[in-house]
Amino acid sequence: MNLRRPLLVVSLLAAAGLAVTPVAPVQAAPAQGADALGGNPVPGVCMLSREAVFANAKVGQAASRHLKQLADQAKSQLDTQRAPLQKDVQAFQQKAQSLSEAQRKQQGQALQQRMEAFQTQASELNDRIQLTRSKVMERIGQDAEPVVASAYKSHHCGLLLNRDSVLGGNVQNDLTAEVIQGLDRKITTMSFNLEPLPKQSGK
Repeated sequence: MNLRRPLLVVSLLAAAGLAVTPVAPVQAAPAQGADALGGNPVPGVCMLSREAVFANAKVGQAASRHLKQLADQAKSQLDTQRAPLQKDVQAFQQKAQSLSEAQRKQQGQALQQRMEAFQTQASELNDRIQLTRSKVMERIGQDAEPVVASAYKSHHCGLLLNRDSVLGGNVQNDLTAEVIQGLDRKITTMSFNLEPLPKQSGK
């Protein structure tokens, strides 16, 4: 059972920097009518919504909020650096006609280098947020695994299906709510910082 896919937090690189929006809570119980097909429960067949576990467990919600805070801080740093760069670009555009060709070329290249460095930094921060999100989801998945295993065993399951991909049927053995409750009893929050990017070989 692999619960380690990053499912909770989305990181976006916006024009002004970075913005992370928390994922809206997913129903812990199947939606109304999900079991409309009815039928008898299938012995040994159980279901679990990983998305609902990550979105509704307290630790997942806490991680989402904290990652958004880290992203907002990164965005604020980028905004602070972006403002003087924009000011210098505007000043260059205004005085460009009065400069010699050599001066325009020299100052233009210098501004271009600064812009490229800023864009690289913004991209690296976005990559760090994505990497951090993945690491956090892996940690939550590791904490959830024994909870899932316990519920799986107590319900005498022989097969665990992703509830979100099941079209319909008897949902008597849906472990999602039980796993959320078990995970909440085990852990409710976690602390972490933005992960550094791995060093590239040869650099």
